[in-house]
Amino acid sequence: MIHQIKTFLCCSILLLTFSSCAVGQRTAKTLPNEKEAIVQEIDSKFDEYSDIAQQIWSWAELGYQEEKSSGLLQETLKGAGFTIKAGVADIPTAFVASYGSGQPIIGILGEFDALPGISQQAIAEKKPVEAGGAGHACGHHLFGTASAAAAIAAKNWLKQSGKSGTVRFYGTPAEEGGAGKVYMVRAGLFDDVDAVLHWHPGSGNGASASSSLSNKSAKFRFYGKAAHAAVSPERGRSALDGVEAMNHMVNLMREHVPSESRIHYVITKGGEAPNVVPAFAEVFYYTRHPEMQEVRKLFERTVAAAEGAALGTGTKMEYEVIHGLYNVLPNVTLSELMHENLLKIGGVKYSPEEITFAKGIMASYPDKEVDINDAATVQPFEVRRRGAGGSTDVGDVSWAVPTAGMRSATWVPGTGAHSWQAVAAGGMSIGKKGMMVAAKTIALTALDIFNNPDITKKAKEELIDSRGEGFVYKSLLGDRMPPLDYRK
Repeated sequence: MIHQIKTFLCCSILLLTFSSCAVGQRTAKTLPNEKEAIVQEIDSKFDEYSDIAQQIWSWAELGYQEEKSSGLLQETLKGAGFTIKAGVADIPTAFVASYGSGQPIIGILGEFDALPGISQQAIAEKKPVEAGGAGHACGHHLFGTASAAAAIAAKNWLKQSGKSGTVRFYGTPAEEGGAGKVYMVRAGLFDDVDAVLHWHPGSGNGASASSSLSNKSAKFRFYGKAAHAAVSPERGRSALDGVEAMNHMVNLMREHVPSESRIHYVITKGGEAPNVVPAFAEVFYYTRHPEMQEVRKLFERTVAAAEGAALGTGTKMEYEVIHGLYNVLPNVTLSELMHENLLKIGGVKYSPEEITFAKGIMASYPDKEVDINDAATVQPFEVRRRGAGGSTDVGDVSWAVPTAGMRSATWVPGTGAHSWQAVAAGGMSIGKKGMMVAAKTIALTALDIFNNPDITKKAKEELIDSRGEGFVYKSLLGDRMPPLDYRK
């Protein structure tokens, strides 16, 4: 009852000042009535969406294994009136939830996979829930939930308005190294979509038109001959020698690649015992660059190094492409629209308890100069067409459909992705507040597109111009099937 009274009072204040005290947000501008109604609707479901996100956080399912997480989001969207098509693109946990008919068709992306080996409790000190367990260190439990909340709010507005249009939620598994969206693009699931909206957890708030690094990965497997390493080494051919020779050649190659390139690897299998010549060894490689054309070249050179290593060590080599991603193609038309809505929603305002938590987290990286107030601000709009940092399978979507994304402060300022600090904040109220910023911003951006379909025409013209003449989509994955067991 107390919570209901608080929510009622806060929503009443929202009508006058558009400051959502219930979930700790603040805004810079007053919104039109129909946008106020959407924000109030999302705020009123804060507890419901928080529970969904927390459940997915606790499950922490890895890529292509997200049966429960995917199922919960499907159940939520189905209960809100969406039609569900599950198991799309030959991926059991991928799905599309649709509502409405006609144009424009707006796609909203949702992720829900966790990362291995980074389990963490929702506290401000490093302490895993389960040693070696998985954790949502990239906040995809928030990603999927907020996107579902935005899709439901947009659907409700569309139903009430009587306007033509379609809302589609894309449940996209295995973003972390599994390239789930690429298979969905390749299957044609985005071919008729007019605009795609997405977001990602972060340590700040922004909706700049930004690119990313293209990325292609593969597991290189070497096969040799086992032998006693002391008694009869001459009979053996070490698969581990093949891996090490490959790694050495690739490390030499680093001097002669474009400076923006990134190449990294881990040896996933190196043998069983020192006195046994390894008959099998495996190394897992990532190659990255701001342009996918350069990634193709880098990967070919990496394969050549593997072939040379096998020849030189008397072993055999085969490789399996695990994932391949385009760089994100920024769309300024849609991004400017999303930025304006983010400015109206504002950032995350901490409660006294959250300030204490945040300071504890910030103390774990004392070498950084961080302002705790950054969580409450929105970063200036920028256009960054050259990618840096990480990679995402949103890249392939952005080359197929005009796409815009944003970040919201679900983590304490200064927190890096794939860290225990990100898992901790994502499992408590700070993460939930940031999630709601994203849900509102995406829903309001969808509303603007429905009210002005000419936006999609301008965005499509920009996409065609950015891709260049004669562009034909060809995934970096080739024709391989989804690697459903890549995390097993």
